[in-house]
Amino acid sequence: MQRNIIIAGVGGQGILTIASIIDLAAMNLDLNVKQAEVHGMSQRGGAVESHLRISSEEIWSDLIPLGKADLILSIEPMESLRYLPFLSPEGIIVTAIEPYDNITDYPDMDELLHTISHSAFHLLVDAGAIAKEAGSAKVYNVAMLGAASPYLGIAQRELEKAIGLFFSQKGEEIVNMNLKAFRLGKDNRTK
Repeated sequence: MQRNIIIAGVGGQGILTIASIIDLAAMNLDLNVKQAEVHGMSQRGGAVESHLRISSEEIWSDLIPLGKADLILSIEPMESLRYLPFLSPEGIIVTAIEPYDNITDYPDMDELLHTISHSAFHLLVDAGAIAKEAGSAKVYNVAMLGAASPYLGIAQRELEKAIGLFFSQKGEEIVNMNLKAFRLGKDNRTK
């Protein structure tokens, strides 16, 4: 088993939370994990990426080479395009459709989604609607994790167990809300 995953978005969107949940699930399966993060501006709104490598074999580098990512999981649509050179020809982009519109010249959304859909195999996710249905905008990132879960190579039950572990100190209500977001994301992935 081997997966190379780039998780992309902007600061404050929960990129590192997603990576931590996947890390927990992989380590619980005794898989090797390497993770590297790159933070843009050290504040909300700056570009953030996480390279996540999971394998049953030894992993020598924490950075994913160009053309070797199996998945780009993007919490912000424009950020998905930034990492296209890393995507393998067989890879997939799973991206939210809602922009984090914090720049004055943000691209037209129709053009942006058109570019994504013509760049690679892709899945567009209405994560905002899923998070709302789950009970809170704060579970947006876990809804995206659910949408991407079929491409991670880790069983749903293992990811759900990791969500429970990750959020356990925040109480049962928060755990259940995140599990609901994950399941809704997995079941209602396509747009």
